[in-house]
Amino acid sequence: MHQPARPVHVAIDATSLLGQVTGIGQFTAGLLGGLANQDQVQVDAFAISWRRRGEIVKHLPSGISALSRPMPARPLHAAWKVMNWPNLEMFIGIHDVVHGTNYIVPPTSRATRIMSVHDLTTVHYPHLCDAKTLRYPDLIRRAVARGAWIHTDSNFIKQEVCEEFSIDPSKVVTIYPGIPGESKNDGAGGPGNLPEGLSRELMSRRIESYVVFVGTIEPRKDLPTLLKAFSLLHVDHPGLGLVIVGRMGWGQADFETTLASLDPAIQSKVVVTGYVAQHERESIISGACCFAYPSLYEGFGFPPLEAMRLGVPVVSTTQGSIPEVVGDAAILVDPRNPESLAKAIDGFISNDQLNREYVDRGFIQVARFSWERCAVGFVDLYIQCAGLGA
Repeated sequence: MHQPARPVHVAIDATSLLGQVTGIGQFTAGLLGGLANQDQVQVDAFAISWRRRGEIVKHLPSGISALSRPMPARPLHAAWKVMNWPNLEMFIGIHDVVHGTNYIVPPTSRATRIMSVHDLTTVHYPHLCDAKTLRYPDLIRRAVARGAWIHTDSNFIKQEVCEEFSIDPSKVVTIYPGIPGESKNDGAGGPGNLPEGLSRELMSRRIESYVVFVGTIEPRKDLPTLLKAFSLLHVDHPGLGLVIVGRMGWGQADFETTLASLDPAIQSKVVVTGYVAQHERESIISGACCFAYPSLYEGFGFPPLEAMRLGVPVVSTTQGSIPEVVGDAAILVDPRNPESLAKAIDGFISNDQLNREYVDRGFIQVARFSWERCAVGFVDLYIQCAGLGA
């Protein structure tokens, strides 16, 4: 790590910590937790919100300060979409670096800007996006035109960003995130330790074991393919269930239509929990016989690594950054292929040796990722951007 001439004063957008925390919120929380122990930086967190700005305080670790001046999100975002005003310093004061963690980095008068670009779903799959996210490419172009640095979660996304926006690769830096949560598999997993409501649900539906998916129910996650694969598995595994953990996102109609098309006996084995807290999610993952993640496109992909950390074998797809992130620790299948997905899941259900082999590989793979390592990478980036290297 480089040693700066003085601590770098950094402002980080923590708006994603408000409300139900998704993958970007997990990234922001993990990064702030890692930076709290780094002496080379002085970190302030802000939220682009009028009414809820004060709520970020309870989500911040010791050592991270909150900036609480009101920032009306809707008019500010509308302004920043078309012009480089108002400057962020009007709301947060003077900083060396401003880090926008969610595709938006407001204009500044002095501070160097860093924008985290987690994926390019809006470029490759605009039909899978809502109106809010469809404006991200224009925001990226505006930020790059004014000299912003770009952070990506994987080398796969770095290459895509450089090609799509014609950016000098030296201005795009890959820093891997850590993995959400702190729990490890210590033998405490299993149906007996599930949230009480879910445990009763599984018993009432005569579910003896289950495959689990974690993520927002949206088109990009391709849950219809998982449902079709599950219907194929049900022939040989009538006691198998499918537990889907996550909130309903936009465009869930395909999921609902596919679920409704299944035989009623198979439908009864599909449990949708909705959003659950971190400790409950970990308990549910730990109790699964397999973790299935049929995503069509990912910029990183927290859930498969979280499953590996908890000792659950993973089946995913060959799409996006998944191969880079999971390495040889997961079975990867072609996207939109229910037969291949079902065959891979069945391998873990039916072959204990294969199951144990991939669990062991998973433990080795997740050791590559930590929030401390992530924070160290960002400290070096902040020092470089601020021009404060010794």
